[in-house]
Amino acid sequence: MPITHGAAPDRATLSRLLREARTIAVVGLSPNPARPSHEVASYLQDAGYRIVPVRPAVESVLGERAYPDLESAARAVGAIDVVNVFRRSEFVAALAEPLLAIRPSLVWLQMGIRDPETARRLTDAGIPVVMDRCLMAEHPSLVSD
Repeated sequence: MPITHGAAPDRATLSRLLREARTIAVVGLSPNPARPSHEVASYLQDAGYRIVPVRPAVESVLGERAYPDLESAARAVGAIDVVNVFRRSEFVAALAEPLLAIRPSLVWLQMGIRDPETARRLTDAGIPVVMDRCLMAEHPSLVSD
């Protein structure tokens, strides 16, 4: 089922995309284990995904080399299936062009993060977007469907 006009993908689509995904870039991944981004990325790593930290001025997180931006991450690791965003809503628009350039299968904006205009741009380009939801909380039920 195609995703259009900023609408979130349906459950079956999310389930398929997450089961097919191998590599997840985590934008804003903190090296601090007490931060939500670190906990979610650690969970995803334990679930079998390759985590690609995207955070300037950090060398590595969770044993993986960190990259300053999405473009350099994609050049280094190849295809990125999912981009999980831990940046405040006002910073999401700046990610639109890099996301359009690397074309992940799914963009997931964590709890409290919303940018309907960027979501509309991405979905109009065929990239599904989930906003204001926790990937770690939803993952177990989505991949077991």
